[in-house]
Amino acid sequence: MMNKAEIFANSTVNDCRIIQLEKNAHENGALSVVENDGTMPFDIKRVYYLYDIPGDAERGGHAHCENQSLIIAVSGCFTVVLNDGAESRAFQLNRPYKALYVPAGLWREINDFSSGSVCLVLTSECYSEDDYVREYDEFLALTASKRSK
Repeated sequence: MMNKAEIFANSTVNDCRIIQLEKNAHENGALSVVENDGTMPFDIKRVYYLYDIPGDAERGGHAHCENQSLIIAVSGCFTVVLNDGAESRAFQLNRPYKALYVPAGLWREINDFSSGSVCLVLTSECYSEDDYVREYDEFLALTASKRSK
């Protein structure tokens, strides 16, 4: 297992990817399923969702030391901006059958929420305040080796 410094030194926005969830379409609606069946990058330990978010609001603004996430726009759309300390990537999520995989060690911000959007987050770890890096300057210090290469 990597320590905190190694996680932040080795994490990259290029490790993020959109995972296509199975979409079962029927005449009376569609269904997508996420299970701990070995097809996802991690076993799910926590689920939470964001809703009633004003369009000009920004969520996130932190990084995780160990926690990995799958982020899904179950309704509406929003943008997830990920930063590894050297480069950033933005992902617009707008389909409930597409999940964004976010490994540990990346700064995340979520913005540009459409009216009525719902952001579902599935995580690899239970909540622990110790897993968060909430200060951007601390994040930059943890990722400084990426900028010195």
